[in-house]
Amino acid sequence: MSGVTRVLAEMTEAEALAAILPILPRGTRTLLGPGDDAAVLAFGDARAVISTDTMIEGPDFRRDWATPFDLGWKIVAVNLADIAAMGATPTGAVLALAAPGDMPLDDVVELSRGIAAAIADLAPGFGIIGGDLATSPTLTLAMTVFGELDGRAPVQRSGARAGDIVAHAGRRGTSARGLARLFAEADSGNPAADRAAAAQLRTDVNVFAHLRPEPPIEAGRAAAEAGATAMLDVSDGLAQDAQRLARASGVGIDFSESVRDEWELHGGEDHGLLATFPPDAAIPNAFSVVGIATPESGVIRWRGDVIHPRRWEALAGERQGD
Repeated sequence: MSGVTRVLAEMTEAEALAAILPILPRGTRTLLGPGDDAAVLAFGDARAVISTDTMIEGPDFRRDWATPFDLGWKIVAVNLADIAAMGATPTGAVLALAAPGDMPLDDVVELSRGIAAAIADLAPGFGIIGGDLATSPTLTLAMTVFGELDGRAPVQRSGARAGDIVAHAGRRGTSARGLARLFAEADSGNPAADRAAAAQLRTDVNVFAHLRPEPPIEAGRAAAEAGATAMLDVSDGLAQDAQRLARASGVGIDFSESVRDEWELHGGEDHGLLATFPPDAAIPNAFSVVGIATPESGVIRWRGDVIHPRRWEALAGERQGD
């Protein structure tokens, strides 16, 4: 309709990307472009896995809940998970930080300490190789991370086959439980009171898992070496991300009793890894079997019943049914 355009608040992330991505040039060295957890570029005879993620105060975090240390930790964790989901080893990253002019230097230093601690815990040997520092009314962190495949093909979302074993590594449902508790007990509208309440809640393992996720980075490479046929980072909930993998692969997924409840099924931001393996594969120790791939393209079942994944769309800012 001429003269009428939609605004971002009226669109899902997928709809916005569908309008943007066809316009952008792919590049002659691109082996795998947008649509998976990370892209793959050719560098001479080698290949690099590249991904980027942004955290913005408001839609992605609240400073009355998360400390600067937490924010530094989390920007590393969420980016490393995308590299791990391709079966790659994280090697380095560039970081852009746009902070309000009145942000204390001590907070920036603590944020940096969080970054360093996450790297030491999750991916020793990985490093920050550059970036940018600027001022902005809204605190924003953006990281672009690189990884290497060591001669292997990347594990994409599109390789699962009916009959494959479906397995998961990492936590399920903990971050969502923690976020729910923060909303229930630290959302009074008084920043000082909410900050104090959140500080008290940090002893809850679920709250701590939301503030400082611990994705199983080494499990990504282990899955690739074990012959994983497909894999992705579970950032938006097991069911939602499983449906993305299922649709990309043309299969369905039937989750078993090992997925215990709705929290595990729909809770996001744990940044575990969901992978599929051939029936005769030796499943790596970090993974537990949670289901099987079926011939029902895009259909997700739990305990045999069809379910409709819930999704979190950052631009819409609300939970929606699929």
